[in-house]
Amino acid sequence: MKRFVVVRYHEIGLKGKNAPFFFNQLLANLRKACYGLGVEGVRRGHAMAVLSLSPEAEWEQLKERLGKVFGVARFSLAFHTEATLEALEVAILEELKRLTFSSFRITAKREDKAFLLTSQDINRELGASIQRATGARVDLHHADLDIAVDILPREAYFSFQWAPGPGGLPVGTGGKVICLLSGGIDSPIAALRMMKRGCQVVFVHFHGFPLVEGTSRHKAAELVEILNQYQYSSQLHLIPFGDIQKQIIVATPPPYRVLLYRRMMLRIAGEVARRENAGALVTGDSLGQVASQTLENLAVIDKAASMLVLRPLIGMNKQEIIDQALLAGTYETSIIPDEDCCQLFVPKHPVTRGSLEEVHSLEVNLDIPALVAQGMVGAEVKEFSVPEGLAVGPSPII
Repeated sequence: MKRFVVVRYHEIGLKGKNAPFFFNQLLANLRKACYGLGVEGVRRGHAMAVLSLSPEAEWEQLKERLGKVFGVARFSLAFHTEATLEALEVAILEELKRLTFSSFRITAKREDKAFLLTSQDINRELGASIQRATGARVDLHHADLDIAVDILPREAYFSFQWAPGPGGLPVGTGGKVICLLSGGIDSPIAALRMMKRGCQVVFVHFHGFPLVEGTSRHKAAELVEILNQYQYSSQLHLIPFGDIQKQIIVATPPPYRVLLYRRMMLRIAGEVARRENAGALVTGDSLGQVASQTLENLAVIDKAASMLVLRPLIGMNKQEIIDQALLAGTYETSIIPDEDCCQLFVPKHPVTRGSLEEVHSLEVNLDIPALVAQGMVGAEVKEFSVPEGLAVGPSPII
């Protein structure tokens, strides 16, 4: 039988009159994610998206790709029949010959209310037929096989075993944000969590090259390559920060230097945001994790920003962040040793409860506009297109 993939969403269905905007973006992202994997068409069904597959389509590859499409709640390999109980029974029994199971359950959804049988009637009738043909028992709570049936106007789909999607909202529906990407464990996960809320993320990495080796720049690029699998098009701004740090060191005492570094980073990232028409800055800060991330210091740092600063990891502990990095595939890259620009000139005893008044008195000694301009002039921009195998060419997609 011809194969399909049925894709379910959750949050999009709660958007009321705005739902078409979100759903159209989800369809566009599904097309990008599945390009080159034998998907012949992507279309909207009733409360779902339907992908039609060629005979050559590899389910395991599709499963991996679809598992990274934000906005997808769950999905399943599916088969198509006429919208009659008889057609469903014949097709399901034929496909069950390929499977081994001792228990099952039927979960029917009747989107077409003109269909004469209720969902419970469909469950009962199909369940009885399967029991007679296979001898398997019905188990509503711990079944070996979960058979889903969708009755639509003029057509029906059935599938076995759902795979979970990442949920959230489709990337491209939540606006654009700038993420300060350090190269550590935290900031890539902060970026990923913003993607899950529909944001297109632009990355900014501050590095100490040529004062130190260029390891952190290469690591940042590797991280963006991984994260680009979730949003399909990314941009990385590499900002030289070593000379800026040196000027801050000359003009300021050690305890306040980290705060001054962070404030300068927000100013430069804010300039990138202005040029990229982004609406917010994103950092990987977690409250109390290091000296610069106390409540008092975060408040002082934020005062340098020209726009909203989002911290999606603020209430998470390190192990929770590590667990998400392992799932996302960024952890192994994040732990590669590198010479971070901040670590180059970090004082032994940074202030933990900084004073805004003290910071202002120290910044009088700095030519802040010139330092921001210096960072922007030296910036290198890298573009990351749709990952290999996902490249968008002449689209065969409906």
